[in-house]
Amino acid sequence: MSVLITGADGYIGWPTALRIATRTDDRVVLVDNFGRREWVESVGSKSAVPIADINERLEAAEETLGLRNLSFVEGNLTDRAFVDELLSVHEPETVVHTAAQPSAPYSQINGERANFTQHNNLQSTRNLLWGLDENGLSDTHFVETTTTGVYGAPEFPIPEGGATMENGSERDEVPFPAMAGSWYHLTKSHDAANMRLAHKQFGIPISDVRTAIAYGTETEETAADPRLATRFDFDYHFGVVVHRFCAQAIAGYPMTVYGKGEQRKPFIALEDAVEGLARLALTDPDERPDDHVVYNQVTRAISIVEIAETIADVADEFDLDVDVKHFENPREEDETHKMEIESDRYDDLIDGQSTTFEEGIRQILGTLIDYEETVVAHEDRFLPGVLDTDEGDDTTIEYEEESSPSETVQASTEDD
Repeated sequence: MSVLITGADGYIGWPTALRIATRTDDRVVLVDNFGRREWVESVGSKSAVPIADINERLEAAEETLGLRNLSFVEGNLTDRAFVDELLSVHEPETVVHTAAQPSAPYSQINGERANFTQHNNLQSTRNLLWGLDENGLSDTHFVETTTTGVYGAPEFPIPEGGATMENGSERDEVPFPAMAGSWYHLTKSHDAANMRLAHKQFGIPISDVRTAIAYGTETEETAADPRLATRFDFDYHFGVVVHRFCAQAIAGYPMTVYGKGEQRKPFIALEDAVEGLARLALTDPDERPDDHVVYNQVTRAISIVEIAETIADVADEFDLDVDVKHFENPREEDETHKMEIESDRYDDLIDGQSTTFEEGIRQILGTLIDYEETVVAHEDRFLPGVLDTDEGDDTTIEYEEESSPSETVQASTEDD
């Protein structure tokens, strides 16, 4: 038997693959097409932490962690023939699907990027779900990282699963409505609906893991050898708000909070995200629910102002002089919105949060100090700007900046 991990070259996929491989003797099959590396390069940025090529990663996993059960297959999941061959050859007992174009800002650049994001993400998931059924693998546990971004920002507590609809004296649980705010987040809303349908039609056991904004530079496994490091993006398009703020602190930029900045968003440390996925992947088939289950992969909600102030406080330990500045909010938004999101099911899965937000910030700053040169060299990528594409037609994509480098953009906080 085997475990199949898609997007295994990515920020969450790679450390998840290592965690799973350390806990099973089964074959762990890694799949990727290295798209994330290309997308980040296309916006003029790179990972602050150097990332080895896949062969070096696998060598390090065997030499440092003693892992001999990892194998890698390069391919594109939007190619249905490739997916069918992949599933028929390896017959996975579990599929952990972390492959996607994961950036909301990237999906918003123009219609071309929006179309690419929707086709790439939705086609990949559909190919996997149909491939499992058509290859006689409907008992395979399908675990996908969707996103808490499918919920939008409702004024009521977000359930861990469906919503309750009432009509007079009648009530029933229904899927949570798609309230996504970007073309990327909407792909995950569609994925959630497609997974529900696949469970109903094919009987595939589904774990829909709605991932919060993940932060951190390493896990126990990736810290064992520099060649095992996972990527760390800090640019406007692929760097989540915590990573951007930390990179700005390293580069000496003030952290800008628009308005009060008291609105809260859901977060989770990389370590806690990886742990939950590994436990789901390795759940005994006789013990896992033969059902469709939603997990809110969240450990706590944090406000924008708390993010900035925590980074400023921890930065003192590294002799970094970091300012937090408040500016008039250019957006029409509730600056005090207190998101409430239920996550008891996920909390039970991982036996509670293992990494505090302050510990995560300390880890990030401690890592980035060693790569200050890379961060500073790409500090213009903190903000949106002009992109040059290399697609054979000398296309230039232009879009307006939201602020000057001296007034660092807060940007999207919902990317994950």
